[in-house]
Amino acid sequence: MLGPIFSRELVTVPRRSGHYPARAALVGLLGILGITTWQATIGFSRDATLGETASFGLLLFQIVAFVQLLLTLFFAALSAAGAVSQEKDRRTFVLLLITDMRDYEIVLGKLLGALLPIGVQLLVTAPVLALLLLLGGIEPEQVFQAVLVLGASAVAAGSLGGLVALWREKTYQALALSVLFLVLYVCLTQAVGTVGPLFAVSVNWSMVQAWLDPFVAMQTVLEPPSAGWSGIAPAYGFVLVMLLWCAVLNGIGIWGLRKWNPSGEPIMQREGPQDEIVETDESVEAEKRAMAHAAPGELRQVWPNPILWREVRTLAYGRRPLLVKFAFGIVLALILYFAVAELNRPGGRPAFAAAYGLVPVAVLSLLLVAAQAVTSITSERDGGALDVLLVTDVSPKEFVFGKILGVLYNCKEYLIPPLALGVFYAVRGVLTHTPPGASSGEVLAANLGPMVAVVGALMVLFAFAVTLGLHVSLRITNSRLAIVHTLGTVFFLSVGTLISIYLIVINGGSFANQWVSFISFLVLGIGGLLYVLSADRPSPALTLASVLCPLAMFYCVVNILIAKPGTDESADPLIPFLALGAAFGFAIAAMLVPLLSEFDVSLGRTAQPNEG
Repeated sequence: MLGPIFSRELVTVPRRSGHYPARAALVGLLGILGITTWQATIGFSRDATLGETASFGLLLFQIVAFVQLLLTLFFAALSAAGAVSQEKDRRTFVLLLITDMRDYEIVLGKLLGALLPIGVQLLVTAPVLALLLLLGGIEPEQVFQAVLVLGASAVAAGSLGGLVALWREKTYQALALSVLFLVLYVCLTQAVGTVGPLFAVSVNWSMVQAWLDPFVAMQTVLEPPSAGWSGIAPAYGFVLVMLLWCAVLNGIGIWGLRKWNPSGEPIMQREGPQDEIVETDESVEAEKRAMAHAAPGELRQVWPNPILWREVRTLAYGRRPLLVKFAFGIVLALILYFAVAELNRPGGRPAFAAAYGLVPVAVLSLLLVAAQAVTSITSERDGGALDVLLVTDVSPKEFVFGKILGVLYNCKEYLIPPLALGVFYAVRGVLTHTPPGASSGEVLAANLGPMVAVVGALMVLFAFAVTLGLHVSLRITNSRLAIVHTLGTVFFLSVGTLISIYLIVINGGSFANQWVSFISFLVLGIGGLLYVLSADRPSPALTLASVLCPLAMFYCVVNILIAKPGTDESADPLIPFLALGAAFGFAIAAMLVPLLSEFDVSLGRTAQPNEG
């Protein structure tokens, strides 16, 4: 009914090598979350009462539901966008258009095929959530509603990613716009509860927000009123709205499938019949050659590094790169508005005031930079351009540094805002505790060291994201797998750090009762990073880097949080910055040295394998 594309995915997904390990890893992660939460709230030194067990069941249900929702939204959008974009890069999407498949079979087949692994993960999570019923504190209907919200969110996010990929012709634009539109949608729905009551309309805006926002809908599932809902539960209304959104988005995709594709790339001009050149003057011959060059427009002078010239001076990432930057600007403005509002809150700014703006902007910028880096290689490999580069005289140094500098240049609009935000928070005196009544000069002097540490740490993390994208995409020939590994590494480093922060905060900043669980998190982080960096070609340097990076992130979190930020007991961030810079700097060197000395892509590893 859905066509041969979905039928193929249905048969091939269980045959992939990572199918069963991914399911086992998810269950193991949920188990570690449960152990960590138990140790943070009750501990193993005494028996828990029935009330404590019920409270633990509800808390664990909340943590698992929100973590799963965040992962589902992110990977559903990127999976659907990547499934279509990879076909476009490999020039096989046009072949689908000339078959006898209907438009809805192509659009829905690619969407549901991309969401099939995520649907399997949701089915794995459902029994784990159901087991929490044995602890008390939650009802079976809450588990059912949570699974419905997760499923509806996955399909809606996937529909958004698929529509963007059908619209845009470049992989980077599809991935970046999918993430930005998703964040923009969440920001706008969060504003409904604030802006809606300003209108003189008798509407329950909190209910409207729950129907639109996946996080608010999940919150209504986790904290229902004691008397129950008077009408339909918000979770069911959210599912209906998301199904309507899916119908609209996929309807637009089906309508524009053959209007947007092929994308209308300019046809290369061909030289006319070669006439006999009578003139012997070299200037005349050079002029005729310049007039006969294949690319339309004026002949341009190429820089000594042709890779860097192509990255900077050509439309290597699509015809409308400003669209991504414009969307990022809108999302950035909304985040900054919320962050500044927290600084000027009447009740006093919170202890983590800098995190409200710096953390989301930094994570979003890291994802966009990593996406730019990995797609700069995968797009060329899928299009066959990488193989052409191997037969030229481009040196490894020119290729690697040309790509790195080109990515940094194209991502300058994403790099500057978090760095500028760190300086802004230092000027406002938010990065460290300052005594009341201090002058502006004293505030700036007290925050100068933390500002250098924050800005330096961000620069190191950006360099790591760029190098990671190049390293992974040159080692893994499957483009979709390379993109997932790169963005997944950046995402899990960010989310894992935030989860660690949350667990320490809810336990009053106490680390002594949680060190065993955090050791488990470290082992998982080290194992995952080791698999991404050197699964196919292990080396002592990459192995050591895989151990040092999670340890450095963990040390920074513990060192800063235990010292009570926002008080006079706050820790000096210089030592955590040095630890993070040393660990991630070593990881960058461990990835760059093989690229410059061995140049993996020159070893015949660029051919695209057959996907089974």
